[in-house]
Order: sequence, then structure tokens, then C-alpha cells
Amino acid sequence: MGLTQESLVNRTEKVALITTVSLVCLGIIQIILGETTSRSVSLIANGFDCIGDGFVSGIVWGGLRFFKKPADQRFHFGYYKLENLASIAATIVMFLLAGYISYRSYNQLVNPEPVQLPLIGAFIAFLAGLIAISLGAYKIFRCRAEGMSSVKLDAFNTIKDGTTSFLTVVALILSSSGYTIADSIIGFIIAGLIVSIGFAAIKEAGYMLVDACDGDCLMYSVLIKTYAERVHGVKAAQVVRLRRTGPVIQGELEIMVPGEMTVSELNQIQTEIIKISTQKISELERLTITVLPFEKEER
Repeated sequence: MGLTQESLVNRTEKVALITTVSLVCLGIIQIILGETTSRSVSLIANGFDCIGDGFVSGIVWGGLRFFKKPADQRFHFGYYKLENLASIAATIVMFLLAGYISYRSYNQLVNPEPVQLPLIGAFIAFLAGLIAISLGAYKIFRCRAEGMSSVKLDAFNTIKDGTTSFLTVVALILSSSGYTIADSIIGFIIAGLIVSIGFAAIKEAGYMLVDACDGDCLMYSVLIKTYAERVHGVKAAQVVRLRRTGPVIQGELEIMVPGEMTVSELNQIQTEIIKISTQKISELERLTITVLPFEKEER
């Protein structure tokens, strides 16, 4: 039996909260170890990356709580777009962390310091990587049905955190073998990964906020027009406007019908178009249909 949208959101909200607590705790441990004992820039960078990713999950968790609120007198179309704002806020945090990590990595590169107890740090980073990869994989394969951009960002960001943790393990092992430059290089790589994911996330969220229609949205426009023109009584379907808000799509459609058509016949046509469109396109939540008389358009 399939899960409802509300149950999916509740489940993802719980996973986001678990991720927040887990990553922040692991990040604090790595920073303390890196600053006081290990003196490893890559371990410190990974610690800040863990905390940053934990805050990203926390922002997504907060966005999901608002997302469940129903439409009201102020927000007529619901709170869906708050998750886009959550994605942008999370991305800004990621950019700030990438700048700090780059700064520390540069200092380590020009003034290298030997890494102490690298194997202990490698074990902590490896543990953090396993936890992050597990949580990220769960979000992708179990929570992807929601189709929310902030949840997608959180999932890939958690996977990225696991990847950077394993890179930190490599850096610490190389440092224990005398290759101290590996510590700063891995720090730069971690910063680069953060920035690349951040740019992709802020681009997608920005497109949604300005109601851009591309990719699947363009294909859905053509499909809805085709479905409408196949309905008996519809002479033509001209304008299809779609916009994505969170996990759903809302749209407007203009059709032309014979001028002598009754209200009952018109209602039947509208109902059939909406039924077919929502069955074929599961993400379509609302379709507003405007009717024009075919004779006037022809003259």
C-alpha cells in the first residue's frame, strides 16, 4: 500500500532531524580532534563540512514542517515554495563553509604542519563517512517519491559529506606516510565539492521561485494540450501555462469549444480533461481551464 504525501513528508522530516543531530555531533568531534590533537586541516575541514551539512538538514527539516501547513488566507497556494527558500538558505551556508575551508587549506599549503595521530583521525572520519553515506542512500532510495528540491539537495549533500569523509581518510593515511601536502589538497577538494553542489542547488531553487518552465515542465505542457484536444467537443487547445511549486505542478489551460455548448456539456469536458491529465501526470495538482467560443476565434 502506497504512502500518502503527508506520511512521506513526516518520514523525511524525521530522517532530516536524525541527520542533523548525527552530522553535527560527528563534526564537533572531528573539529576538536583536529584542532587540539591531530592538527589536521582536512579533518577540521571535514568536521566543519559535517556541521554545515547538519545545518543544511536542519534547514530542510524546518522547511518540511512549514511545508505541511495547509493553504490559508495569506498563502492561497500553500507553503510549497518555502522549501525552495530552504534550499537557497542551505546553499548560502555551504558557500560560507567552502570559503573557510579554502582559507585553512591555503594556510596549511604555504605553512605546512605535521599531522599528529593521523590513524585515529582516519578512524573517526571513516565512521562519519559510513553514517553519512547510509543516511544519504536512505534519503535517495526511500524518500525520493516526494520530488522536493530541498530534500534532493539534502540527500546529495549527505552523500557528498560521506565522500569528503572518505577523502579525509585518504589524506590522513597519506600524511602518516610523510605526504603532508595531501592534507591541504584534500581540503581544497572538499571546498570544491561543496561549491559545485551549491551552484546546482541554488540554480534549481531559483528557477522554481521565478516560475521557470523547462525540462519535464515543457513536456507536460505538450502532453496536456494533446490530452485536451482528444476530448470530444474541444476544437483546439491553445495556451498551457505550468509552474512547479515544491513537489507539485499547477497549470492553466485555454480551450475553444462550440459557442452553442451548454454549461453541463462544458463542465463534462472540463472534468474529463482534468481527470485524464492528473492520471497521466501524477505531479499535476491543479489545472484551471479557461473556455473560449470557437466561432469568435474563427471570425
